[in-house]
Amino acid sequence: MTSTHAFWLAGRPATGEDSFDVTNPWDGRTVGTVAVPTDAQVEEAVAAAYAVREEFAATPAHVRAAALDHVVRRLTERTEEIAQLISAENGKPIKWARGEVGRAVSVFRFAAEEARRFNGGEAQRLDTDAGGTGRLGLTRRFPRGPVLGIAPFNFPLNLSAHKVAPAIAVGAPIILKPAPATPISSLILGELLAETDLPAGSWSVLTVPNDKMPSLVQDERLPVISFTGSGPVGYAIMESVPRKHCTLELGGNGAAVVLADWSSEEDLDWAATRIATFSNYQGGQSCISVQRVIADASVHDRLVPKIVAAVEALVTGDPSDAATDVGPLVSEDAARRVESWVDEAVGAGATLLTGGKRDGATYAPTVLADLPGTTTIAREEVFGPVLYVQRTEGEAEAFAAANDSRYGLQAGVFTHDLQTAFRAHRALEVGGVVIGDVPSYRADQMPYGGAKQSGVGREGVRYAMDDYTYERVLVLTGLAL
Repeated sequence: MTSTHAFWLAGRPATGEDSFDVTNPWDGRTVGTVAVPTDAQVEEAVAAAYAVREEFAATPAHVRAAALDHVVRRLTERTEEIAQLISAENGKPIKWARGEVGRAVSVFRFAAEEARRFNGGEAQRLDTDAGGTGRLGLTRRFPRGPVLGIAPFNFPLNLSAHKVAPAIAVGAPIILKPAPATPISSLILGELLAETDLPAGSWSVLTVPNDKMPSLVQDERLPVISFTGSGPVGYAIMESVPRKHCTLELGGNGAAVVLADWSSEEDLDWAATRIATFSNYQGGQSCISVQRVIADASVHDRLVPKIVAAVEALVTGDPSDAATDVGPLVSEDAARRVESWVDEAVGAGATLLTGGKRDGATYAPTVLADLPGTTTIAREEVFGPVLYVQRTEGEAEAFAAANDSRYGLQAGVFTHDLQTAFRAHRALEVGGVVIGDVPSYRADQMPYGGAKQSGVGREGVRYAMDDYTYERVLVLTGLAL
C-alpha cells in the first residue's frame, strides 16, 4: 500500500519541498509518504479561499448538492479500499473502518439534502407596532467566511467529513488540516472533491505540521475554526483568537449509568455487552467511549462479572483481520501513557479485574474497580481500552457520580422508566443523554457536542451549517401586508 500522496491546494494536487511517512501502528510498516506544503503554498491556499468566498456563497444550491452527491457515490464505490486505508494508517479494526466509511457516506448525503433546503428564509411581520406598518422582515443565513477545519486521528475520514460537508453545503470555503498520524484518508477525500465542479479555491486539504499551525489559526481571513481534539489544544486555539467563531469538540470520560430497574438477566447481559464493546471498539480512542460504569448497588454484583466476561471475549489482534474487535492504539507512546495511568491506579489501590498488559502499541482491554477518586483515570479522559466500575445507591447518587467530572460530552442511562429518562435529561450535565444504551451512540445528523470542558458548539450536519453561518435580516418597506 506504500505510495506518495500529494496534498490538495485550492482544488489541485501539489507537492512541497518536504514529506513524511505514515506508519501502521500494528506492524510499523510504511503506509504512504505524504507531501508537506511550504509556507508559500499555505498562503496561496488561504488567499484562494478568501478570494472565492463571495462566489462560492452565491453558488446555486443544486451545484453544491450535486458535488456532495458525487462524493456519496464515490465513497460508496471505494468503500473497501478506503476502509483498508483507514485500518492501515489508524490501526482501527477493519470492521470498524468499514463502518466509518459508511458513516462518512451518510454525512455527505445529509449535507446534500440540507444544501437543497437550507436558507429558505423566514418572513416576519413587523407591523406589530405602529412604526412597523407596511414592513416585513426576511431572515436568511450567510456564510461567516472561510473555515479552518482541524480533524483528529481517531476517525480520520468521518470527522473530516463533518468539517467539509457542512461547509460545502452552505457555500463556505474550507481548508482542512488532517491529523499528522492519519492524513491519507483526508487526502483521498480530496481526490473525490477534485472530481466535482466546485470552484477553484473553495477547498484545500493541507498536511501542515502541528508546529506551523499557529500562524494559520491566527490568519484573519479564516474567521471560523472547527476543531476536534484534545481540550488543552482546543482551548489554547480559542484563547488565541477570541474574536473568531470557534467550534470545539473536545474530550469526555463517558459514564454508563445502570439503574435498579435494569435488573433482569437479559437486561444485564445487554448492558454488559454494550459496555464491553464500546469501551474498546476504537481501542477506546473515542470521545464518547465508555470509561465509567456507575451501577446501582442492587445490580452491581451481578453486572460486574458479566462485564468482565464480555471484555475478555473481545478479540484483540491484527486490525486487518475481520474477526478482530480491538486493535492497537495510534502509537506505542499512546499505549505507554495508558499503561502508566493503569499502573498508577493499581498502585493507589484500584483492583485490576482483567487486562492491564501492553504489547507494543496494543493495550489489553482492561476493567478496574475500587478506583480512588484522586487517580488520573478517575479524573481525566483515558482515551484507551480501559473502564472502571463504581457502586452507587439510588438514582440521585448515580446522577451525582456521573456529573462528578469536568467533562460533559454524553452519558448513557440504562433504565426502562420514562420519568427517569426525563429526570436524567434534566439532571445530567452533558451534551447528550442516551437511554437504554451506552454514551457511545451517535447519529451523524443529530446535534453532537458537550458541556463543561467538553467543548463549545455542535456538530451534526445541520447544526454545523448553522455554526458556519449567521443570520442577516432584510427589511422590506411599503408593503400591503
